[in-house]
Amino acid sequence: MPKAKKQRTIARALLWTALLLGLPLGLLALTWLLTLPDVALLAKTNPGPTALMEHRQVLAQSQRHPAPRQWTWVPLTRISRHLQHAAVAAEDASFFIHEGFDWEGIKDAAIHNLEAGELKRGGSTITQQLAKNLYLSAERSLFRKAREALITRSLEHHLTKERILELYLNVAEWGNGVYGAEAAARHHFGKSAQDLSAEEAAWLAAILPSPRRYDPLRKTAFLSKRHQRIMKGMNRIPTSAPAH
Repeated sequence: MPKAKKQRTIARALLWTALLLGLPLGLLALTWLLTLPDVALLAKTNPGPTALMEHRQVLAQSQRHPAPRQWTWVPLTRISRHLQHAAVAAEDASFFIHEGFDWEGIKDAAIHNLEAGELKRGGSTITQQLAKNLYLSAERSLFRKAREALITRSLEHHLTKERILELYLNVAEWGNGVYGAEAAARHHFGKSAQDLSAEEAAWLAAILPSPRRYDPLRKTAFLSKRHQRIMKGMNRIPTSAPAH
């Protein structure tokens, strides 16, 4: 077979291979994108039970340890400014600056994980945590992380920082069956979220990495150290978000 004809045959084979492989992948990607949640609705509508809440409920039922869900929605104006600052200081100090992703935090987490030889830190921002809590499963996969990234970007595009923080504080897990700032404040301190002191807010924020493992009233060495760090960080959080 002449060289030119052989090259054309190879080129056609590669083209058909690309089409056969690319078309299904393209359709899969299109379907995937079309099934992303419409986060723009969250600008004016509060969400119902989140994916995390549903997952916890199914898990509890399967283990025959169902816990009543404690969850009361309150506007950001009825959540102590101390708790707003404490949550940001604890989970995402650059929340009011970044656009959904803290690249420095991601880099630091990657270095830490590399040195530790395992995935111990995620570098997730408040917006990423909100995306995961609202819509995603607990599985760890590249597809889920990619979906989380797309939802995160959409949240930042459609919502103000104040609304993202309001949503986050209302759906965050703060104990076994305890969700949101109001339920957390009443469950742990017997008061409303708007009446939390700076100290109490910092204790609540301190348990956010593992809210079902730690209790703000049982002050372990880990929690005490984290509480001190949060108290210092709260003073550096802006009193309001810059223009979105």
